[in-house]
Amino acid sequence: MARAERLYKDYFLEYASYVIRDRAIPDLMDGFKPVQRRILHTMINIDDGRFNKVAGVVGEVMKYHPHGDTSIYGALVNIENDGLFIEGQGNYGNIFSGDGAAAARYIECRLKPFAKKVLYSPEITEYVDSYDGRNKEPVVFQAKVPVVAITVTSGIAVGMSTKILPHNVLEVLECQKKALRGEDFEIYPDFPTGGIVDVSEYDDGKGKITVRAKFNTQDPKKLIIEELPYEVTSSSLIESIKKADGGGKLKIASINDYTSEKANIEICWQRGVYSEDMVDILYATTDCQKKISVNPLVIVDGLPKVVGISDQIRYHADHLVSTLRKELEIEMGHLKDKLRARTMERIFIEERIYKKIENKDTLEGVEKAVQNGFKPFLAEIDNRLPDKDDMERLLKIPIRRISLFDIEKNREEIREIQAGIDQCLYRLDHIIEYAEDFITELEGMFDKEEFSRKSELGSIEHKSAKEVAVRNMDVRYDPETGYLGTNVKTGESLLKISTFDKIFYMKNNGEYRVTSVTDKIFIGKEGIFYINYGDKEIIGKEIFTMIYRDKIGDKKVWMIKRFQISAFSSDKTYSTVPDKAKIKKICLFQSAIIHVKYKEGLKYRVLEEDFRFADFKILKSSSGQGNQLTTKELEKLVIKQTKDNKTTKEAEPTLFD
Repeated sequence: MARAERLYKDYFLEYASYVIRDRAIPDLMDGFKPVQRRILHTMINIDDGRFNKVAGVVGEVMKYHPHGDTSIYGALVNIENDGLFIEGQGNYGNIFSGDGAAAARYIECRLKPFAKKVLYSPEITEYVDSYDGRNKEPVVFQAKVPVVAITVTSGIAVGMSTKILPHNVLEVLECQKKALRGEDFEIYPDFPTGGIVDVSEYDDGKGKITVRAKFNTQDPKKLIIEELPYEVTSSSLIESIKKADGGGKLKIASINDYTSEKANIEICWQRGVYSEDMVDILYATTDCQKKISVNPLVIVDGLPKVVGISDQIRYHADHLVSTLRKELEIEMGHLKDKLRARTMERIFIEERIYKKIENKDTLEGVEKAVQNGFKPFLAEIDNRLPDKDDMERLLKIPIRRISLFDIEKNREEIREIQAGIDQCLYRLDHIIEYAEDFITELEGMFDKEEFSRKSELGSIEHKSAKEVAVRNMDVRYDPETGYLGTNVKTGESLLKISTFDKIFYMKNNGEYRVTSVTDKIFIGKEGIFYINYGDKEIIGKEIFTMIYRDKIGDKKVWMIKRFQISAFSSDKTYSTVPDKAKIKKICLFQSAIIHVKYKEGLKYRVLEEDFRFADFKILKSSSGQGNQLTTKELEKLVIKQTKDNKTTKEAEPTLFD
């Protein structure tokens, strides 16, 4: 029994360790699980710039991955959908609708240049035998960027799990630059489906986030879902909406899914139900809003460890410097070997060392003659006599090449090699700047528009309080009492609002004000000409036209003033005309004709006259000076709205005493 228990414990520990390290948890170094790493290793090996059938790639990967073609195919499709390492051709599914990819035999793929640039460093990568011993595969790629922070990762192992959200690749690269410079930075998730993300509890990738769909509620009878929460497809979202509707929480007349390249779900409401009244219910009862808990568990030096996203980026900033230094040193070693070989070749031919071996009968004699010939030139070849490899290379130079040897060409090659060595030395001396330049080069591989941030960062609580509140309170104004508010029982309902709205109102005397909603506020008995939500975008589109009488000197003058209101402060009363002026007419027509009739008996030669709105400038502020209309006494004034040079509407005439 004791032996059985011991075997059980040993086998369980081995199994648990295998699942954690080799199946479910990504390595911090390259951010990949084994199947992903084997896919990219295979594609690097077969890369020739052309597309390959996915089925063929899957078959090649099976030389390294012993767990079947289904897992390889699924992982390859996911890598392609990330858009970083693999370029696909054909139907790879739709992340918005949830439609799956076509069969492996119908779709093609090839490696993106970014993948090789970031992952491929064969001379500093450790390789081991594949499961059957026939091939070599990398233990881990020496990735130069924090892949684990860019791509989505999730996995369940024995007693632990990981979930790392995707971050915008350009933002991650920019943060890596800041980490190289020792600067502080912040990084938050970004999802290809867009939506609104609350990161107040993100805790550098170790907490949770709240994600929301984004709605278009411009049509009161039709709500459009334009962006989806992360991990929600249009089909799964519709399912949750129908479930809420079946429970009586929503009142839907119809729901249609027009999702293709982006989300587009149309919800039409039953009679008496309006979009803005349903927003909060959709968030509360469907998958339009969800919380996601995250846990950045990765393999570090062979052991599972929770590493925050910013620490992952800092780790890779240091690793990038280390990797680039190793690559430069290796490159410089190759260049020095090449320089030595070219120098030896020049000396061998120019100093006619090859002549000294013509009468040698043995290989030993030949080698000794060559070495003796190079002794005067040791300073030019790193103070090392030719070894066996050098000897073999020199002795294989054909006579034709010796006779046609171009000294100047050889020296030019040596100068180019030396320039390469000098460049390596300079980069080693300025390794941080070189690392930043490397990241800048990576950034240039991405289309800035295609890879721009898709998700909007914001406080869900703040947005839910203001944006989803139901506007179900009537604002009334009673001209008899002069009171305005939601608790005024008499008078006509002017506007439906929520407790989070501010209202803009303009009285008939030209005074206007923006104020928060109150139960009852006294504003005067002058009457309200215009009321709307206190939104600068809404109010700023209106053009107000006022005709008023003012006194300039000893003369009474009829004035016209056309203006827009582009800015205002809350709870401040603004006046649009001089203190003693009296407004006779206000309208919102953008184009109109003013027809006036003058008083008879005052010796006016012209008794009727027309003016056009277009003749008067529109002021960008309500505080500007109006224009003189006429100094004559008026008997009647009519404003006729025009559109396309046709009269479309006539305002009520104003009669003057």
